[in-house]
Amino acid sequence: MNAFLEKLDRGLGGLRLYGIAPPKLATESNRLAEIAAQQVSRVRALDPDGLVVYDIQDEPGRNGQARPFPFLPTITPETYASGPLAELDIPKIVYRCVGADSRDVFSHWIDGVRAVPDRRLSVFVGAPRRQSSTIGLRLAEAYAIARSAPNLVLGGIAIAERHVAKEDEHQRMLAKQEAGCRFFITQSVYDAASTKSLLSDYALSLRASGRSPAPVVLTFAPCGSLRTLELMKWLGISFPRWLENELRHSSDTLERSIDLCENVFKDVCAYAREKHLPIGINVESVSTRKAEIDASVELYRRLSSRLAE
Repeated sequence: MNAFLEKLDRGLGGLRLYGIAPPKLATESNRLAEIAAQQVSRVRALDPDGLVVYDIQDEPGRNGQARPFPFLPTITPETYASGPLAELDIPKIVYRCVGADSRDVFSHWIDGVRAVPDRRLSVFVGAPRRQSSTIGLRLAEAYAIARSAPNLVLGGIAIAERHVAKEDEHQRMLAKQEAGCRFFITQSVYDAASTKSLLSDYALSLRASGRSPAPVVLTFAPCGSLRTLELMKWLGISFPRWLENELRHSSDTLERSIDLCENVFKDVCAYAREKHLPIGINVESVSTRKAEIDASVELYRRLSSRLAE
């Protein structure tokens, strides 16, 4: 934890994260222990600076399209991180969908965080859908309540695709920094141009306001099949037409996706360094297929090596 926090305190780039989703809630105990053991072994071998544990929520009607894969509830990320993954002694960055919480539920959770002596790491996520019938806590309210827990280290989400549509994601990032976010984790990156546009506006806004940048951790995920591609697009990940064509018509979609991710990272990383923005990596697999999980390990190693250049 100290090494992770030192990089944040010094505003350094080079953060290396690996991301996982908790197993399904209905997973039998023997199988759950097996999955956790596999993940612990994999993460130990990679030795990242931290582990991201996602909060998977149902998002019916996203973009007006049906979900490519059926939604099955998962174990809560906090339960999984502190239980089956407890033996993994690295910082765990636990996502929390505050949009699914009432104010009372969230405040009770913050009370629990404040009561423990150690540092906790979390990334808050807003409501999955603006059209949701459930009115949960707004991000601004969650950040305000979280101020009462000084041992809670916060990160924020940055979405280049949202910046393309609304051109204000850099302002959201500055507001999140003001609210206490110490770093940002992006949505999976396949579109270098939109990501560079976000970083450009963020850098200009920092200069204008006289603020220092927070580390921006770029997320990458291999794509091993057309079904995975459709899921990633449904999640809101942007694929330039030429790049999507490369994936759709490649004889080896998975290997091609790794090469493309590496090229996109090289492009974005070079631009970020030119703008004096501290950059890190986060690698995940949106699929539970073994081949794609193995590919995420290979991708992590490649990007980790590039990050050190």
